[in-house]
Amino acid sequence: MKSQNDDIVIKFNNVTKMYKLFKNDKRRLLYTFCKKIKFTPKKAVNNVSFEIKRGESVALFGRNGAGKSTILKMITGVCFPTNGEITVNGRVSALLELTSGFDPEFTGRENIYLKGQLLGLKDDEIKELEQGIIDFAEIGEYIDQPVRTYSSGMKSRLGFSINVNINPEILIVDEALSVGDEEFKRKCVKKVNEIVNKENVTLLFVTHATGVAKEFCKRGMVMEKGIVTFDGDIDEAIIKYENELK
Repeated sequence: MKSQNDDIVIKFNNVTKMYKLFKNDKRRLLYTFCKKIKFTPKKAVNNVSFEIKRGESVALFGRNGAGKSTILKMITGVCFPTNGEITVNGRVSALLELTSGFDPEFTGRENIYLKGQLLGLKDDEIKELEQGIIDFAEIGEYIDQPVRTYSSGMKSRLGFSINVNINPEILIVDEALSVGDEEFKRKCVKKVNEIVNKENVTLLFVTHATGVAKEFCKRGMVMEKGIVTFDGDIDEAIIKYENELK
């Protein structure tokens, strides 16, 4: 029998993330050897708790520095909380830094396998997805050239294509739909829509574009100074966010 907890794919329980701010890099390095070096503590995320259920589409709003990126980094395992507990159940595909994990000396095709392995896929699973990734990226014969020869746009397109074609259970999007030209942007939006409309795929969408968020999400969370100030209906979240901007 399935319990209610089985439906929760992301859970934050009283999570705080503290950063140490130093006057310069020299002081940061010295702190490694001497804990008496002074620093300024900065709470990027302050005692945050929330749950996201399987299949939910949630928009996360907030000004720059509100704590949104830190939330995403903790979900994806890039950084860890200072206090509190985080639970993530499912394969996460994050459209954050699209080109992270690429080896510049590898070809695009080889990087598909490298990134796929980093995302927890086996080679035979990647093989099945390979052609679809190549077709979506639209970089032609460059797929068999070293990634160091790519333009930044080509690298982003390949990174986006890998992340949206691995059949994610949890999709995290952080302003990544601005990849390439207008035609490719529309293609990206359409692809994200297809993923979101699949049963049981969970979306966390971080954006300043409230209109785009409304296309994808029914629930909205608003952050301000590391605290979640609102969590509820997307229309109410947008009003709350726009009022905070004013």
